[in-house]
Amino acid sequence: MTRRVLVTGGAGFIGSHVADAFLGAGWHVAVLDNLSRGRRQNVPAGAEFLHLDLGSDEARAVVAGGRFDVVCHHAAQVDVRVSVAEPVLDAEENILALLNLLEGARAGGCRRLVIVSSGGVVYGERRPPHPETAPKLPLSPYGVSKLAGEHYLACYAALYGLEGAVLRYSNVYGPRQDPHGEAGVVAIFGERLRSGKPITVYGDGAQTRDYVYVSDVARANLLAAEADLPAPDGTIDARAFNIGTGIQTSVNGLVATMLEASGVRVPVEHAPARAGELLANALVTEKAARVLGWTPRVGLAEGLRATYEWIVKEAS
Repeated sequence: MTRRVLVTGGAGFIGSHVADAFLGAGWHVAVLDNLSRGRRQNVPAGAEFLHLDLGSDEARAVVAGGRFDVVCHHAAQVDVRVSVAEPVLDAEENILALLNLLEGARAGGCRRLVIVSSGGVVYGERRPPHPETAPKLPLSPYGVSKLAGEHYLACYAALYGLEGAVLRYSNVYGPRQDPHGEAGVVAIFGERLRSGKPITVYGDGAQTRDYVYVSDVARANLLAAEADLPAPDGTIDARAFNIGTGIQTSVNGLVATMLEASGVRVPVEHAPARAGELLANALVTEKAARVLGWTPRVGLAEGLRATYEWIVKEAS
């Protein structure tokens, strides 16, 4: 019998790649998205599309009645700045909508729920790289809402037997990332390169991030859906997995690699540092390798080259 997966937010950047990965592995894929940020053209051919808001009664009924073996939850409010300006909105989209999903999954007898958290915000400003057991100190309402989701998932596992896995992403980049609004720096820089406009670096450019390519992230979701998970140990970390590379790349280093990968030359300008920005981040991924059999395959230069080629093609 064909296994069934629901990908919430599957019309978005990461979610659409996750849907691709499950389709490629022979799963029946349903995508649930309200298209507030996602794009209908991102939904892969062969996937069932459900145009619904995750917080609605209709969405809960679809989840309950869909006979899904696995739900991969990517629908979210993802803008840290919005969460600071409108924390109630952030909680509605990242906590209340998740609870609606959990209730639907519980009623429908779903076997496993894979949810997305953020290795870039839940650990706070500490010296990287961070293992899953690092202390949690989110510094934005967005980080608080992602951490709260992890606790709710653990609670549902303990109360109702719903299996849950958490993927704490580092900085994901790749094709289909939106360069407008709150987007990854790779998409923003790539669009500036394509249009021949200067790149702006905030601060001295020495701040570091852990950049992981989106196809590697999609593969992690597939593995998390199929793996034998560790037994619960009373913490949220038992079934949480960092998904990154463990490599710190400075903004200056990222710019240099993108210039080389694209073959384009534009001015690089500096602006004052932004208040509250993390100075360094990277994740320890040994647990994902050991338990899920996951390691990143795409190097930064290769991934940036593929991303820039997609940006150019998309604009043509």
